[in-house]
Amino acid sequence: MMNDWLIALAIVGMGLITLLTRGFFMIPKKELPMPDWAKTGLRYAPIAALAAVIVPEIVMTQGQLISTWQDARLYATAAGTAYFFWKRGILGTIVCGTAVMLALRIGLGW
Repeated sequence: MMNDWLIALAIVGMGLITLLTRGFFMIPKKELPMPDWAKTGLRYAPIAALAAVIVPEIVMTQGQLISTWQDARLYATAAGTAYFFWKRGILGTIVCGTAVMLALRIGLGW
């Protein structure tokens, strides 16, 4: 069993490790050299991470692929995507997708 001191030491240790790993790029005085291929790859990292989080939420329920087209998330995603390509506005995209989702869930019970 761990006593209170060991728990406190573990928490402080994890905090220091987190601080060091997240602040690693801020420590040097000058910019670290990075190959062009790495810079190009890092440009796509945020969208890849976002897609990795959002896509499973759209196409899966309880760890299984959805098996019906009567799922409000599919139509809300399509409507939001269409709005974004039409107007290029983030707030309108969110409002459009949410409106379609609510209309289908409340109106049709999907």
